[in-house]
Amino acid sequence: MVNSRIIARVFSQVLILEGILMLVSAGISRVYGEPAAKSLLFSALITLVTGILAFTPLRYQEKSYGNREGYIILTFIWILFSAFGSLPYLLSSSTGNFTDAFFESISGFTTTGATIFRDVESLPRGILFWRSLTQWVGGITVITLAFNLLPVSKSLNVQLPATEFSALLTDKIHPRVIGTSKRLMAVYLTLTIAEILLLSIGKMPVFDAVCHSFSTLSTGGFATRNAGMAAFQTPYIRIVLILFMFFAGMNPALFYYAFRKNFSRISRNDEFRTYLAITVFFSALIVFILYFLQGISFSSAVLDGLFNTVSIITTTGFFTANFSQWVPLALMLIFFLMFSGAMAGSASGGIKTSRLLVAARSSRYESRRMIHPDAFIPVRIDSKRVARSTVHNLLIFITIYLITFCAGALLISFMGYDIITSFSTSASMLANIGPGLGTFGPGSSYVDMAAAGKWILSSLMLLGRVEILGVIILFTGSIYRR
Repeated sequence: MVNSRIIARVFSQVLILEGILMLVSAGISRVYGEPAAKSLLFSALITLVTGILAFTPLRYQEKSYGNREGYIILTFIWILFSAFGSLPYLLSSSTGNFTDAFFESISGFTTTGATIFRDVESLPRGILFWRSLTQWVGGITVITLAFNLLPVSKSLNVQLPATEFSALLTDKIHPRVIGTSKRLMAVYLTLTIAEILLLSIGKMPVFDAVCHSFSTLSTGGFATRNAGMAAFQTPYIRIVLILFMFFAGMNPALFYYAFRKNFSRISRNDEFRTYLAITVFFSALIVFILYFLQGISFSSAVLDGLFNTVSIITTTGFFTANFSQWVPLALMLIFFLMFSGAMAGSASGGIKTSRLLVAARSSRYESRRMIHPDAFIPVRIDSKRVARSTVHNLLIFITIYLITFCAGALLISFMGYDIITSFSTSASMLANIGPGLGTFGPGSSYVDMAAAGKWILSSLMLLGRVEILGVIILFTGSIYRR
């Protein structure tokens, strides 16, 4: 049987944490003298009271739990976050209905960055802060909180490649796992503070610097200006954002190595080298296209090409230009990059570099086996052999990912959208990017989409964040049986 008491205990803790964060947003709104402070305060009280009422005392034998509870928590933690996270939008009248409020909320917590607001600059500061804070919390939840709240199993594929973090291969919460999450939280917080300081030095207003740092490190993409990052024309600010978007796409364990001055572990990391190579190659290619085919100045081609390419690869979703109006070759590259994602262990969405690397090497080695059928040619990552079962599961995941992407595009096309809009929007939502191509390009709002369409997109965001298999497992009857 499923241990419902431990699930209730975890959910109550999640709601209490969310309520406290709403109180912080209410305080920000109060500082600016906004009426929205009351709405945020009421939202916080509702969330806190619900969390306190759901708190479940546990006996010693009820404190240990297994995979089935973990899968349930893994999926419903995002739904719970998003449902109560919609309260500030509703009570402040920022949105007129629950569908829009939930869409904005789940877009924040899943670090997608799609929005139903046409004019974000008209929103109260407290609501803008809450939007960015939902993304920051979503990012840190992906990286760390799951290791505290969930039993981490090999099948979840949320393991880090470092020896110091190898304790994640366990079915029980262990002090070493908790220590790992603390280290990851420290890395996440340090990078956030560093970016706030650097953006402030570049004369970005402090409020904007905080909100954009929250959105950057979480690979979220919510901005405080209607024009996105195009509102900040300073090359310095764009360079800082490019660097921190790239950092956000890295496995936090690498920063731990850097702190320990163990740079050889970073340079020998196959996934990092692949991530860096993809970023450099496609950035250079798009810069070349923008300069020679799009006909824009070299400096603009470099900044816009590099910024938007890194933003898509890391699934951040910031933009400095409407790339949906670029030449077709650039659009094709942007579309393909929507599937890649950054490194495993980051808050990035998409398929992830590690999976693409294993799939590529597996394909190459299978070709060799066709020539030498009796040869044993294992797939290796970081000089370590990858089990055939792992490669098999990974290829299944990629197949299901692509099937889900096609199904999402088909459903969107049923609502009358063109093929470019349908396929790019499905890819963007599933990879938790935000902007797509066509109708819902950079700077566009999803407010005019039918309610059914918003629920479809919300489902794609959730599937992308939970990585599909975690949701599919919930529809198998065996998970609820003894």
